[in-house]
This record gives sequence, C-alpha cells and structure tokens, in this order.
Amino acid sequence: MLPDLLSAHKAAFKDYTELRAQVNTTRQVALLAGNMVANAQSSTGGVSARVYRGGTFGFASGAEYTNESVKNVLAAAADNAAFMDAHVKKGLPPLPAAVQGKIALKTTPGDTISQSVLIDYVQALDSMITEKYKNLSSRTVVANCLGIEKLLAVSNGADSHFFQPRCLIYVFMTADTPDGVPVELFERFGGFGRFDALFTDPALLMKELDELYEALMKKREGVYSNAGLRKCVLHPDLAGILAHEAVGHTVEADIVQGGSVAAHNLNKQVASELVTMVDFAHTALGKPCPLPVYVDDEGVIAEDVMLIEKGILKNFMHSRESARHFGVKPQGNARAFTFSDEPLIRMRNTAILPGKDKLQDMIAGIDDGYYLVKTGNGQADTTGEFMFSVTMGYEIKNGKIGKAIRDTTISGVAFEMLKTVDMISDDMSWDCAGFCGKKQPMTVGMGGPALRCDVNIGGR
Repeated sequence: MLPDLLSAHKAAFKDYTELRAQVNTTRQVALLAGNMVANAQSSTGGVSARVYRGGTFGFASGAEYTNESVKNVLAAAADNAAFMDAHVKKGLPPLPAAVQGKIALKTTPGDTISQSVLIDYVQALDSMITEKYKNLSSRTVVANCLGIEKLLAVSNGADSHFFQPRCLIYVFMTADTPDGVPVELFERFGGFGRFDALFTDPALLMKELDELYEALMKKREGVYSNAGLRKCVLHPDLAGILAHEAVGHTVEADIVQGGSVAAHNLNKQVASELVTMVDFAHTALGKPCPLPVYVDDEGVIAEDVMLIEKGILKNFMHSRESARHFGVKPQGNARAFTFSDEPLIRMRNTAILPGKDKLQDMIAGIDDGYYLVKTGNGQADTTGEFMFSVTMGYEIKNGKIGKAIRDTTISGVAFEMLKTVDMISDDMSWDCAGFCGKKQPMTVGMGGPALRCDVNIGGR
C-alpha cells in the first residue's frame, strides 16, 4: 500500500496544485491450445504534479516515490507553469474551488497472490474446455488482472486514497464451418475485485461456456445477413458500446470544444423520448457500478452526470477547466491512467437506462430483422458516425428467432439512430472488460438494456 508522503508537501502549494502518487500493477497468463503463450507481471509507479497559473498548466512526473522526488516534481511543475504563463499570457483567474474533504479507501489492497494461482486456474479451465467441447479447432484462455492505486493531494478539493482492482477471464473458441472457414466467439468473466475473490472454481463458468459453445455451433452453420436498413434488437452489449463510443465521446467537453456533433445540440432532442443516458460515478440504480469512481484526479468528488434525459441532451462531461468555460459545476470526470499522465475528461460508467419492455415482445414485433448479440470492436468519430462489428446475431423472421448469422457490421449516426428507438427492455447488464483509448487508455464501465431501433447492417 502506498504510504502518504504527499500531505506534508501541501504547505508548499502556492497556485492551484494537484499532487498524485500512483502504482499500476498488471498480471497476465494466456494459454493457446493448451500451450502457455504469456506469463507476465509488471508494476509501474511514481509521482506527478500539475500546477495551474493564469490559464495554463505545468506538469512534471518522476518514477521514484520519495520525499525528495515529491519535492523535485512539485518544483518542476511550478517552474513549468510559470514558464507557460509567461509565454502564453492567457491571464485567466484561478480555477474554481471544489468541495473540500478526504476520501478514504473504499477497497483495500490485499496481499499479492502468487502468479501460480492464475496459472493453475487457466490450466484447469482449459482442461475442462478440452474435455467437454469436442468440435473446436482452437481455443484460448486468458487471465488478466489490473490494480490501480492512487494517492491524491490537492490545493482545493478532496484529497483521496483510491484502489481499483479489475480481474478478468477471457475464453475464445474457434470452430470451422462446413466449407472450412474458421469462425470465433469469445466470452469474458469477472470485473471489479481481486482474482481470488472473483474466481474460486473454474467449474462455476461452465454454464456460460455451454451457452458460448452452443452459439458457436449455430454460428458455424450461419447465413449472411442482408444488407440495408433493418429493424433490429440490439443486445445490451451493443447498447453499451453504442452509449460509450458513439454518444459518450461526443459529449466530453474537450471534444465538444473541438467541434463535436453535440456542440450545438445542448437542450435539443437527440434521441427517442424513451432514451435516458447517464454517466454514473459509483452507484447505479441502487447497486455498485462495475468500476466505481468516488473522486477524480483533480480532487472533484464524483457525481452522476445526466447526459440525455427523455431524448433531450442535457449535459456534457467536464474537467474543472472546461466546467468554468461552460459555466457549470464539474462532477468528477477528469481521470489519468498512469502516474505520468495528465488528467483528461473521461467517462466512468456510461449507460442507457432500462425501459419497460420485455425482450420477447421486442422480438415478436419484427417480421424481418435481426437480433444482434455480440460485438468485437468498433469506432466512432466526433460526428457521432459509428461502425461496429457484430460477431454473433440471429435472423428474426415473423417475430421469432431464426438462423444465426456470420460476422457483419452495423453503421450509422448515433443521434439519428437513437431517434428510431421504439422499445427498451426492462433489464440491464454491464461490461467493464475493455479500455477506452483517448490519448491514453482508461478503464471504463458501459452498459444498458436491449434496444429496438432501425440499423444499417452489412451483408456478404
């Protein structure tokens, strides 16, 4: 656990200052067809300081965490801020103050488990997969753990001590179609928590792996989708990535200032009135978020941000600096991934809220469309235009699930597509397995219910 060497240096703060110590630890074990292809662990840490003067920041960091290094980094950041202020000459007032306080650890770092625990688990899981599923041409099992610990001291705002553990198991299955073309599906398990708490017995994953294998066997016999605008039901996995990639990034205030599609749509309708979307801080609908954030890296206590309310774009996500520019209150969206990164405006746990419909009713109302279940990856730009891969889906014929489909893509403009949403399921699921890439990686949660809407789908 990081010792607090920062508080003693707060007396030296003159301008607005953030002082942060951080350690990121990673572990990975991977088996490909039973052969170990990765077995690694690493730790990256140090201290950084950011000082604001006259409208510009000075930043400095160092890989040692000692009283001497803290003092040197703090002095370097102050010198950099003075240099930038003298040359840029923005002449802006100090950043507005945030709520004072001290946010203590919510999750305590435990004793480090042996790498052999990960190895034993993936080997046991791989053996079960080999024994049970006979029609696979290849398989991969991966264990991945990331722990992020931060200490923060700020000149005005909340000091904090934070630890976020995330541990995941990925299982990839590959089978060949009758004409010899390989098809693949994967599933991920886990989320927030320590490995030994999340994964106690590989046999506990077998029910979900049965479902993955069954889906792969259907995909192996799958057909190609028919290209065009189709009425589709998007599984929560796709609704989540849509909320994050195609909508969430467009309403980050720095991207708004850069000219995103959201810039001129505040307080305007951007979606069906059924759609409400929130960037949650740490608690959603009475339950913990998949990756809770209690205070950001500018010392702002984290609060939920209502992004879209009944189809109307209500708010952007902010840092202290962008919040002052727009004349609003920051709500804890400035985050940095490593000690040597400066905080950027980032999402935390972004989701569309559940509706009142049942999935079976959503499907029953479609004569000729698709139920799109899994996505591999995707991209979107500041116009809200997106393209996502679909790795598992099914035809809907006369209100019933039909044949599985081969890999395809969906595309469109998010705000226009969301205006066609006419049903939203009453359940919700979360995913926190990936990284958001915006100049630096970041752990995020995304989620939502199933959506029924009009989607451009690709064909053969």
